[in-house]
Amino acid sequence: MIFIKLILAHLLGDFILQPNSWVADKENHTLKSKFLYLHVLVHTVLSLIFLWDLQLWWVAILVGITHFIIDAAKLKLQNVKTKKMWFFVDQLLHVLVIAGISFYFREFSFGFLQNQEFLKIIMAALFLTAPASIFIKILLSSWTPAPDGPNNIQTESLSSAGKYIGILERLLVFTFIMVNHWEGVGFMVAAKSVFRFSDLAQAKQRKLTEYVLIGTLLSFGLAVLTGIIIK
Repeated sequence: MIFIKLILAHLLGDFILQPNSWVADKENHTLKSKFLYLHVLVHTVLSLIFLWDLQLWWVAILVGITHFIIDAAKLKLQNVKTKKMWFFVDQLLHVLVIAGISFYFREFSFGFLQNQEFLKIIMAALFLTAPASIFIKILLSSWTPAPDGPNNIQTESLSSAGKYIGILERLLVFTFIMVNHWEGVGFMVAAKSVFRFSDLAQAKQRKLTEYVLIGTLLSFGLAVLTGIIIK
């Protein structure tokens, strides 16, 4: 399958056979970096090797050309603040190019868009991201997470970490239910209890502990209920 072969070539070329020194040199010198062109050459050669068909030489050349265009655009447009975003955009564009080539060879079709079961799963997964976060936020709006008393301890937290932790845990719980591994849900509850509630209990912040507990149960509950409805 051409898609799998080209993805393997991409993973090797972008992550295994590209030293950090090449990445740093490309970021410092952009289009003047010799390692940009060497990197593209590596991708082209790897694609040809994995395809193992000289009649598909043009596919390897196409992969090399598009890889150069995408990488060059990323190097020119990214800055310190947008570097992370451009990394994911870069990877997505590479995968889309490979998917387009595979579609040309009729390895893929859009028939999955007619699959009702697939659409239901996608719908549920989307609901468990931002929409579920908003539902939970509204339900918790009547309470305040601010602790009181002499044990009011301020702790640092990553920006929006709680939001993304909630999204990830709901998607994981939903996945466990869809593949009939309910024990995974229990593991998730136990793991979060250990890492989250032990610190709160030690600080004796009862209000904050109750607030987090309610939020966690709502998050898990929504994921479980969604999984049951879809199944």
